[in-house]
Amino acid sequence: MKTYDIFLFDADNTLFDYDKAEQNALKIMFEKCGFVGYDETIRTRYRKINDEQWSKYERGEISIEELQTSRFLRLFQEIGVWHDPEDFNEKYLHELGKGAFLIDDAEQICEYIISHGKKIYIVTNGLTATQTSRIKYSSIKNYITDFFISAGVGYQKPHIKYFEYVLANIPQIGKDKMLVIGDSLTADIAGGNNAGIDTCWFNPAGSENSTGIVPTYEIRELGEIKGFVE
Repeated sequence: MKTYDIFLFDADNTLFDYDKAEQNALKIMFEKCGFVGYDETIRTRYRKINDEQWSKYERGEISIEELQTSRFLRLFQEIGVWHDPEDFNEKYLHELGKGAFLIDDAEQICEYIISHGKKIYIVTNGLTATQTSRIKYSSIKNYITDFFISAGVGYQKPHIKYFEYVLANIPQIGKDKMLVIGDSLTADIAGGNNAGIDTCWFNPAGSENSTGIVPTYEIRELGEIKGFVE
């Protein structure tokens, strides 16, 4: 098995448990606003709406500001409650930014990589303030050399220009010594493939790959990354 010196980790649902952070932030906000009846059904509705709005943003149909307010406006309309969506979104992002919950073995694998003289960078899509906050609240922050957030870069994974920016800011290391690790075939794996970097699909659920996007490796548990370290 090939070994690497630089590990480019996706954040959400690779190192960080985004689902838990989202659930926690929504629950807190519904309680603060005095909405009753928050449950998994509401969260499922929100996730569907949020995914649709992010897709529109990625196609250039709406701005990031429109995305953030429209998702809650639509949710409130569907469930029959009212709150200023801009205010709700601002406070929601603040709570989400505190959600530094980790995936099983994330801290252990980060410590293992660093203890062997290798480096960790985070490559993530998302909003700068929220992602920066979650990283800095986390117990793995001291293991991370740097992080690249799409909102700050100006491009999202899998865009080649996103990875060109990342490569330009990691000096003196060839692409052949880097490994992209992430849970998304269409963002992480496709992006790494586009940039000519080896990729590792983190697939804990054992989901079927029907996309035609082929990772260099596939793992079920983060602990398997030890095989790429030495």
